[in-house]
Amino acid sequence: MPESEYRPQLATLVKAPPRGEEWLHEIKFDGYRIGCRIRGGRVTLISRNGKDWTQAFPDVVAAAARLPTRDALLDGEVAMVLPNGKTSFQALQNASARDSARTTLAYFVFDLLRLDAERVASLPLEARKARLRALVGGRQTGRIRYSEHVDGRGDEFFAQACGLGLEGIVSKRRDRPHREGRHGDWLKTKCTLRQEFVIGGFTDPGGMRAGLGALLIGYYEGDRLVFSGKVGTGFTQKLALDLRRRLDGLERKTCRFDPPPPRAVSRNAHWVKPALVCEVEFTEWTTDAKIRHPSFQGLRLDKKPHEVVREA
Repeated sequence: MPESEYRPQLATLVKAPPRGEEWLHEIKFDGYRIGCRIRGGRVTLISRNGKDWTQAFPDVVAAAARLPTRDALLDGEVAMVLPNGKTSFQALQNASARDSARTTLAYFVFDLLRLDAERVASLPLEARKARLRALVGGRQTGRIRYSEHVDGRGDEFFAQACGLGLEGIVSKRRDRPHREGRHGDWLKTKCTLRQEFVIGGFTDPGGMRAGLGALLIGYYEGDRLVFSGKVGTGFTQKLALDLRRRLDGLERKTCRFDPPPPRAVSRNAHWVKPALVCEVEFTEWTTDAKIRHPSFQGLRLDKKPHEVVREA
């Protein structure tokens, strides 16, 4: 991994956490995956697709600049912490423009890829986390927080996470070096069904509602955008108006879904260039590959549309 690049290791979705003492398990945070590069004392925040997000979280930048190093590359998740201790991507989206609402924003760090000119990415994860804990102090408060883990007992830890209403857990091989991409050394188990979808269209609002009625969403199978349903809940009025402005600028005459949605859906639809990714929570997949009871959670500006596939 070139020192100038942040190429994160990704987790594969599974139905149940793995068993065995070779695995460690962490809480799955509900936010933006962010790499933090410190070089010569200068801090740069990088999204999972390589974009510079330094300006998005100045409070995290300031905290990282105070760490006792002038050369490091950290990996973690920026999230908003609710009063009950859970993290919320939706709260992070809603508070993005209001400084007063960002007091509980935190950067949960769970990996260390470089420290003081030494590439530590080749070390086992457990050794990397030990160095990371020493660097950030193992603190559980403040802007930068260390992501604790449990050794083994994945089933028990997952049950506790779901009982607390968390999104899920991430299980990682403690003895493996860092390897970018998705290959099975990191696994995620979710308590609820939730994933990213590509926005391919929208409908007008009805009644007294403003902005939009519903988003028409899908996922990619190869180069084909597959329609998976519509989501019309989870928006604040402000968010609906902001989304409508974004979507109006992407409107196109032709539908990009293949095959197109049923006529009852497409008759009054506005089609858009599939450039925006959103996160949606839902209860289940139907037998015809549609989602039930979806709720919009926020835009994923850190994800590329063609990366969005049906998680299984």
